[in-house]
Amino acid sequence: MKFTKMHGIGNDYVYVDCTKKELKDPAEISKIVSDRHFGIGSDGLILIGSSDRADFRMNIYNADGSQAEMCGNGIRCVAKYVYDYGLTDKSRISVETLGGIKYLDLTVENGKVRLVKVDMGEPHLAPEEIPIAMDNKDVGKVIDEEIAVDGRKYRMTGVSMGNPHTVVYMDDLKELEIEKIGPKFENHPRFPQRINTEFAHVLDEHTVEMRVWERGSGETLACGTGACAVA
Repeated sequence: MKFTKMHGIGNDYVYVDCTKKELKDPAEISKIVSDRHFGIGSDGLILIGSSDRADFRMNIYNADGSQAEMCGNGIRCVAKYVYDYGLTDKSRISVETLGGIKYLDLTVENGKVRLVKVDMGEPHLAPEEIPIAMDNKDVGKVIDEEIAVDGRKYRMTGVSMGNPHTVVYMDDLKELEIEKIGPKFENHPRFPQRINTEFAHVLDEHTVEMRVWERGSGETLACGTGACAVA
């Protein structure tokens, strides 16, 4: 298997060109290659394929083999991959994902992609679209909702960026034991498809600090859809 490893601000994936040949059992392969001791080491596996609805298709597998709908940093790397490796010569491309078709603008310098801008689409706050289970079925949005996790009460805001997020604003992230609380949020019964959790601290009106626990991958250095959910 030929692969390329790329990262978007530390959010790293293994990329495989599947435009000519599909990869068999990608879920199991993702678990193998993602292992940081015995594999390549990554947050997951991304397959770049052909699409009859867009210029390309992106399939994302988390480190535990589960499939994700969308990845903001991952799709930026896909854009650089397809241009730099000559699969397209366009500076604006469309990519089909399980979270919908996304549109990307490429900034090219000296024949290589230097920057990628992604139209991430409109966020959705309705609980059934995230999804988040609610006691009150009449609630139209999940904003500052109370949730009890591991014996402590938190306030969460639910956002779908094509994949499920819950944002928890906190006064301090330095003492956050994310490796303990992250899995409790991810597998909480309120989240029927599990959840990506962003623990956020507002530093000033222009700056927010964020730590993220990604569904199926654990803590990652960055998360594009998570950053959009926090914003």
